[in-house]
Amino acid sequence: MFSLSLIASIALVPFVAAQGTDNSVAVKAIEAHFEGAKIVPDYFKEFEPTALLSLNFPGAGTLTPGQKVTKEQVNPNPTVTVTPAEGGSTLEGLYTIAMVDIDYVGADISGGVTRHWLANGVTIGSDNTVSNATATTITPYGGPWPAAGSGSHRYIVALYQQPDSFAAPDGFTGPLEISKMDWLKYVEDSNLGPLVAANYINVEEGTSTVSAVATSAVVSSTLAPASGTSTGTGTSTGATGTSTSSGSQASNGAFKLALSPVAALAVAGLTFATL
Repeated sequence: MFSLSLIASIALVPFVAAQGTDNSVAVKAIEAHFEGAKIVPDYFKEFEPTALLSLNFPGAGTLTPGQKVTKEQVNPNPTVTVTPAEGGSTLEGLYTIAMVDIDYVGADISGGVTRHWLANGVTIGSDNTVSNATATTITPYGGPWPAAGSGSHRYIVALYQQPDSFAAPDGFTGPLEISKMDWLKYVEDSNLGPLVAANYINVEEGTSTVSAVATSAVVSSTLAPASGTSTGTGTSTGATGTSTSSGSQASNGAFKLALSPVAALAVAGLTFATL
């Protein structure tokens, strides 16, 4: 069971997000998801987001981090919303947004990762929605399309601060098709700023014929603020949903908690955006 302090912390996440105050529990959740899925440190050496990124697809709705979906569900362009992690923060200026496929856990990606989306100069509106109205699109959004049997691919959507000193490397003037690249080298060579926020999804086609490295679940009881305490078994969230001893399973593989809907989503590690 959850401790009262943890339940209170989780239940408050949507409220404090709407009030523009601290979202520390949600930030810890997305950090834990990236570590559990071995995105950190196997790909990103570190991940310290200052904002929360939410993905909403017409065919799937708003997704939880690492949610397993079909390629058809995430084929259309998503609506991306970004909420500052700390009260009083604003998201001004220009940003770069990208989606890259870093393959299944344990795959050899020394030859690069697959770029499915890259736009420079995006902005974030007053409603927290990412806009490409004034952006330079290098690769238009192209939905995930993993090869059959190639395992569960991790698709990362990342938002970077784009400083005045940003300059796209040679060959990245667009438009470019979906292709492999050294994304981390692009970040370095273009002088992109910090990784502000990120999220990821899992997409698999057919029955896997690869041997993926095991991943770890996210235990929500470890995500409480430092002043909180926890007792009992807690709740864990993995790449395909949420599990709890007191919940019921939903059709998408996630579990429903005996909490309010928004609180249950917070436990699952969902990043919130202003509605």
